[in-house]
Amino acid sequence: MDVKRVFLIVLDGVGVGELPDAAKYGDVGSNTVGNIAEALGGLSMPNMEKAGLGKIIPIKGVSAEVPGGIWGKMGEKSPGKDTTTGHWEIAGLILDHPFPTFPQGFPERIIREFCQQTGRGVIGNKVASGTVIIDELGEEHLKTGDLIVYTSADSVFQIAAHEEVVPLSELYRYCEIARNILTGPDAVGRVIARPFLGEPGSFYRTPGRKDFSVEPFGPTILDRMKEAGYTVYGVGKIEDIFNNRGLTDSNHTHNNQETLAFVSELLDQDFRGLVFANCIDFDMIYGHRNDVKGFAKALEDVDSWLGENVGKLREGDVMIFTGDHGGDPTTVSTDHSREYTPLLVIGPGLPENINLGTRETFADVAATLSQWFGLGKWPVGKAFEIL
Repeated sequence: MDVKRVFLIVLDGVGVGELPDAAKYGDVGSNTVGNIAEALGGLSMPNMEKAGLGKIIPIKGVSAEVPGGIWGKMGEKSPGKDTTTGHWEIAGLILDHPFPTFPQGFPERIIREFCQQTGRGVIGNKVASGTVIIDELGEEHLKTGDLIVYTSADSVFQIAAHEEVVPLSELYRYCEIARNILTGPDAVGRVIARPFLGEPGSFYRTPGRKDFSVEPFGPTILDRMKEAGYTVYGVGKIEDIFNNRGLTDSNHTHNNQETLAFVSELLDQDFRGLVFANCIDFDMIYGHRNDVKGFAKALEDVDSWLGENVGKLREGDVMIFTGDHGGDPTTVSTDHSREYTPLLVIGPGLPENINLGTRETFADVAATLSQWFGLGKWPVGKAFEIL
């Protein structure tokens, strides 16, 4: 089979069970999809069921007896459990050390330099939930104009500001300042703009979130495909995660609905190459807020979308679903979880009933794309044995 188009869809924060080293991360017992299904008495995902989802792990409501499908699960070789690490590894870069985290807040020297360069004060500077901290400090921010800076268990420097106090363009400039300050041992994976609106007691986040990622330390499969003349679309926050590298075109969609609607449009277009899409709602809206029902509905919505669009796949098309880390909303933690991620491979003309097993690294995706698009053997990972 001559592969012409690959649609790689990352379900951000969707995991399928703890990795062997989960205890190091405080994630023993995490199993995002399995635990959600158990908590709600089952999930209805008939289209991914056909693709083999129920054969990866036991999932209440999702049968393992349906014939066909190409399925497996992937382990993360890089240390960490954040978005940047997961996506970079999918694209063929394995980290040998984790991005730095700041569980006690950022050192005074960093905050002092940031305040000096922005001309604004800082409040917060601690580990916090984004929605909780704007409720806590939003009123003070409105009065003083001080920026709300916070972090999490991930390697992030997040800046929250009310759009009527700090316009988006100014907030993005502050993020660029922080990105330039946070280098060397302080080089967090992402600086994130977190704009919000509303009044005290009813603050709400707005869609202007923007991630300022650290530059990838080596070539990714996106770089190699672009260099070889293939089309490489980034959909959702892919452009942010890779610092706009390796893409021929991008659409910064803001939620699952927008992302999947745009992928539907691309399914109707003629091109040769890769669509790399991120569905962010699982992580941003449901995982970090431990919203089990919302997470479940989002999973079922993606499944419905697949049912409506799988018929658009042409000969030579492959669609891959996976995740970048876990985000189990049934646990006490509101952070990401160190989990295996699901692997489903779908397309007309592909063989049926193939168990891809437990992959040692997310980089097997990059190795597979490199093989399919005639780019030779990727330095890390092992290509799927399908074609």
